[in-house]
Amino acid sequence: MRIRKINRLVRFTTFSIAIGLAATSALAQDVPGQDTSNIPKRQWKEFWGKRETGYLKTADGTELRYSALLPDSTGQFPVLVRYSGYDSGSIGGSAYLADDETFSVDLDKQLVGLGYAVVGVQARGTGCSQGTFDFLGPAYGTDGHDAIELIAKKSWSNGKVGMFGWSWAGMSQLMTASQRPSSLKAIAPGMALGDARGDSWAPGGVPAPEFVTAWHWYLDQRWAAVKASAQSEGDKRCLTQLAKNEADIGKHALTYQLIRHPLRDDWVEQRNIRQRTHLIQVPILSLEAWQDEAVMAREGYYHETVKPEQLWIVQTNGPHDIYESHQFREKLVKFFDHFVKGVDNGFDKSPHVDIWQETTSVNRSTPHDLNESAKPTWMIQRDKLPVEVTPIRFALNKGGKLVENGESEGDPDEYNYPIAGPDVNTYEVDNAWGELKSGWRDGSLAYTSEPLKRDLVTYGPASADIWLATPMGPDMDVQVTITQLLPDGQEVYVQRGWLRMSARKLDENKSTSVRPWRLDTPDAIEPMLPETPTLGRIEVPPFSHSFRAGTRLRIWIDAPGRTGGYGFDTFALPARNQVLHDATHPSSLVLGELKGVAVTQQQPQCDSLLKQPCRIDPLRK
Repeated sequence: MRIRKINRLVRFTTFSIAIGLAATSALAQDVPGQDTSNIPKRQWKEFWGKRETGYLKTADGTELRYSALLPDSTGQFPVLVRYSGYDSGSIGGSAYLADDETFSVDLDKQLVGLGYAVVGVQARGTGCSQGTFDFLGPAYGTDGHDAIELIAKKSWSNGKVGMFGWSWAGMSQLMTASQRPSSLKAIAPGMALGDARGDSWAPGGVPAPEFVTAWHWYLDQRWAAVKASAQSEGDKRCLTQLAKNEADIGKHALTYQLIRHPLRDDWVEQRNIRQRTHLIQVPILSLEAWQDEAVMAREGYYHETVKPEQLWIVQTNGPHDIYESHQFREKLVKFFDHFVKGVDNGFDKSPHVDIWQETTSVNRSTPHDLNESAKPTWMIQRDKLPVEVTPIRFALNKGGKLVENGESEGDPDEYNYPIAGPDVNTYEVDNAWGELKSGWRDGSLAYTSEPLKRDLVTYGPASADIWLATPMGPDMDVQVTITQLLPDGQEVYVQRGWLRMSARKLDENKSTSVRPWRLDTPDAIEPMLPETPTLGRIEVPPFSHSFRAGTRLRIWIDAPGRTGGYGFDTFALPARNQVLHDATHPSSLVLGELKGVAVTQQQPQCDSLLKQPCRIDPLRK
């Protein structure tokens, strides 16, 4: 009944499963609402020597549920902790063995087999833990601190603790490490919201309520797994607390909070993890996916707040759950072996930046298989962040042209607003373009370069600096989509960015030619005046892509369309808007070019790249 109810709701409302999406017995990764009855389910046998469950009492007396899976040997063990509000406090239970688990049982098994104790900790107010749910509230970090120190003192722990996992379990690491628990030796966060508002709740200032709304349905499902394990174990205490948390969650739901806090205020800023990541002192191994359908690739740019020598980072095209990749795991294990176990394996002397190029998967039978087999076709390495790039500018020009190092000229182009751009990588059409919306020809503009005469390898964020005018005012929302046109007429999705024009005001001290940094405060709001050309710098989140010689670069300009799990609440007053590109209003796209890279690989086959789907060029004549 629960599965059918969730599936009907997802299909009816086109909700998207959100943070920490993973394969379960109810829904498979990345495909909510679809019939998963024919997808093979993994069944697990106990792979640990001993399982211990219990509660950790934090400094204020709140008790957090934990579950520890210990290796099949005697003595004390180094410990790796996964801390989240999903079902982490129930790992090893009946649901977990049925693969009804948010994260990766296979990864846990590998780590236990390598001699680590794997411990799941449940956040306060979630699952079977006491307290009040407060997503990314201050207690999340202090609770994490207390949990690490208490786990380090367990009789089976050798006192050396690391943290791992992605999404909610990635954010927990950043918040915990910023509290500097003495027993924490290293963290490996993947796919984190470094700045929840800028990365998720309102990217570019455009509200994105679909993601948050769907996330609560997913949270309900994950707690159903907690309940199933507790029932099979006869754990009355857990079931009682779970029922209380289920009854209370509505009072503290993000959907409710974001209505109360529509702009960046003290409540929102308190949940801005980036504001505290400079306090982290332990080594960090980070994983980012450029087309991450759940948290995007910005991560609040928290990486620039830590010391370059303490950070190692892997960046790739692909989905939210690519943390499961066996190739990434090789680096993960070496990282923990060095910094938690103390093995002299040379990891500390390895390059700090791995930029995976054109990542594919050889096995797409199930979502787990897709993520586990994901690996790059080739790789670029750099010693440390920041990676040096050369800004390269493409001018918007008459006739829908995009001219490298050119000058803007021509009369304004007009388009009907708001007609949303096509969906991309949503769960209904995952790893694919959606259908073109009715009226798209008059509701979008495209600017395309001539075939490139050299290989152009991009890296990092981009800035679409577009002069816009509207006859109506006081606002409009802009979406810029970057694509690659292949000689055979296929169009490859690369990346997207958004801007609410009233939120366009920048912090000039932090902005660069390739990354506009919005002030994003209530006092910085500036309405558009009717018929008045206005410059909007649209931030395109980070990506790396190889535009080979002979291919063409294109940008689309339209209203925001659904992208991954993001569905936007667009400013909806209809208008016939203009894009200006003349000497006085020089609209352009600025990319970061990665110099000195030899592109030796062939152009990948269409639809082989993870989260970079192809389609037939809709403008092809």
